[in-house]
Amino acid sequence: MSADSKQPQPSPEDRAAATADAMSLLLCNARLTDGRTVDVRLAGGRIEAVGTAGSLAAGGARVDLAGYLLLPAPAEPHAHADTALTADSPGPVSYAPEEVQRRATEAALFQLGHGATAQRAQVRIGDVHGLGPLEAVLQARRSLRGLVDLTAVAVPRLLTGAAGADGLAMLRDAVKMGAGVVGGCPDLDPDPTGYVEAVLEVAAEHGCPVDLHTDGDDPARLARLAAMAGGLRPGVTIGPCAGLGRAAPEAARRAADRLAAAGVTVVTLPQGGCGAAERRGPAPVRLLRAAGVRVAAGSGALRDVSNPVGRGDPLEAAYLLASLAGLPAGAAYGAVSTEARAAMGLPEVRVEAGFPAELLAVRGERLAGVLSLAYSRIVVHRGRVVARTSAVREYCDSAAALDLPRQTRPERPDPGGNGAR
Repeated sequence: MSADSKQPQPSPEDRAAATADAMSLLLCNARLTDGRTVDVRLAGGRIEAVGTAGSLAAGGARVDLAGYLLLPAPAEPHAHADTALTADSPGPVSYAPEEVQRRATEAALFQLGHGATAQRAQVRIGDVHGLGPLEAVLQARRSLRGLVDLTAVAVPRLLTGAAGADGLAMLRDAVKMGAGVVGGCPDLDPDPTGYVEAVLEVAAEHGCPVDLHTDGDDPARLARLAAMAGGLRPGVTIGPCAGLGRAAPEAARRAADRLAAAGVTVVTLPQGGCGAAERRGPAPVRLLRAAGVRVAAGSGALRDVSNPVGRGDPLEAAYLLASLAGLPAGAAYGAVSTEARAAMGLPEVRVEAGFPAELLAVRGERLAGVLSLAYSRIVVHRGRVVARTSAVREYCDSAAALDLPRQTRPERPDPGGNGAR
């Protein structure tokens, strides 16, 4: 047997990811938010060049984005993979590993179609299901490699007292299995402060980021959390913090100042809550931003009992931040893209040479219009078109409809592997 034959062979998922990274793609006639129309060449999973329309040569496949606005791809910082798509279950929800893997895969692809090329999935561990749901979500992550980056958050129920000893041991096992983030719900533990201490200890042991569910209805508790979390690397995220908006204004401002000083990120859920949050609605976004807190936006529950009509659409979350929280369109979209990626520890994306080729093209001319009517979308992950949604609006022949504009079907990329139908 030769020495080469003894080397471990890459998995199909690794080969698919390597193939995607090696591809070259030219995006033609794309409109940017500053009004320019450009060509964008992608290679090696990054943006290789950006030039005026017609100035760049195609080294491989090309996609004509005339009529589309090209944006950094959004990311999903708060999804629930294990309970997704269970609202219509005729009986008790199944947590058999194959069912959880199927739901997690379908939910991830659903959100990818909306544009989220990176997703953070909350997964409950412990109770009667143990680590089974987490194992299933990790298997879904492996099968989706090359299409979407999926990170699992281990979420134990109890971590303090005699009842929490098993949960703490299981949390450490979850990290060893491959959970990339240590999470949890301190509000549900008899000792919320002890719960946070336990999570931070495990995170520090393994160098993991922290993502905690909290309603944020106790500003003093938030201030204590900030004091405990300050300086922890690679970072602490909390959410959805809807209760903070109901606190006394001065107490809420003091808590926001503490969170900002500690570098804690807040992920709000403008589309609705999730099973671990008692209060629905967005966090006080403007108050937090004014204090200097990084605020990202997630989707939360995706058609489970917590939100049976959840869409899992980052652009809808941005729309709600603009329409209800009063954020400018750019800041609202930034909450689901730039801020969401930063909250997840991902590199920044800009439509400039050298940045990761994580992009979303949406039919429209301006960002405000895109947030209002984001129907047709083309999603690029690692420099490859991985999802496409085409909406064609037609009107019957009548005097009133004769001069109305009609959408045309965009050019599809080369079927040799660079496009997704």
